[in-house]
Amino acid sequence: MPELPDVEVYIEKLRPRVVGQTLVKVRIANPFLLRTVTPPLAECFGKKVVNLRRVGKRIVFVLEGALRMVVHLMVAGRFRWRPAGDKIPGKLGLAAFDFPTGTLLFTEAGSKRRASLHVVSGDAAVAALDPGGIEPLTATVEQLRAVLTRERHTLKRALTDPHLVAGIGGAYSDEIMHRAQLSPIKMSDKITDEEWRRLHAAVSAVLVEWTERLSREVGEGFPEKVTAFRPEMAVHGKYKQPCPVCGSPVQRIVHADNETNYCAKCQTGGKLLADRALSKLLHGDWPRTLEEMEENKAQRRQ
Repeated sequence: MPELPDVEVYIEKLRPRVVGQTLVKVRIANPFLLRTVTPPLAECFGKKVVNLRRVGKRIVFVLEGALRMVVHLMVAGRFRWRPAGDKIPGKLGLAAFDFPTGTLLFTEAGSKRRASLHVVSGDAAVAALDPGGIEPLTATVEQLRAVLTRERHTLKRALTDPHLVAGIGGAYSDEIMHRAQLSPIKMSDKITDEEWRRLHAAVSAVLVEWTERLSREVGEGFPEKVTAFRPEMAVHGKYKQPCPVCGSPVQRIVHADNETNYCAKCQTGGKLLADRALSKLLHGDWPRTLEEMEENKAQRRQ
């Protein structure tokens, strides 16, 4: 799922292309994309885009007057900037936003159609679509602590809950926790004062660094390869690869369709967290520490 850095870069690269431009038309290829009936989408045609802004992981096209188009890319939704009037891709295409300067294609990979477009009137209606999580880049240490301890959850779950924190998903939560040297399963009410300071610093540093990195990569172009798996990441998507800090193999926890990556040496004091799939299969043979895992490997080689 595109997270805060990806959405910010989309907005940054869209601004010079669409702000001040007239939305000529929106061509809808998949009727399930549009989730609202009133106001009708056609009322947006002929209106100028006066601003773009982010609400959590949503992108808001602020049109002249009160009309707003709110896009949520969800997991597999992506934008493509193409020449004006370009054809909507048959398999992946959801919609095309036509401007005099070009066409913004809206695509979604996979068979599940989760991406959405809402047309609403006024900023209050936009706010009603917001899950309500705090903005991580402007929150103080005290605000972050207050919201993450509102309910008792693991740090991973708390950071990725849009009702608590806006814009952070699986990828950047892994990177943040690694930077802060905190276990993904540590309960939010057990975090110390020093750990809160580290977490707050890591949230800002990781999100800002990645937003700047992605922007530099795109340059004057448009983001075409938005992905949660990047070679420069420290732990996310790096299972069994060496941690860039200590060199230990990156570990993972798999639950349903979700995977959490972490470094046992940097984040859990060397303790291996139980992977539900493997630990259930291996029962008593599941290693509890990195040392035990290495011993098991050595025994198998003998």
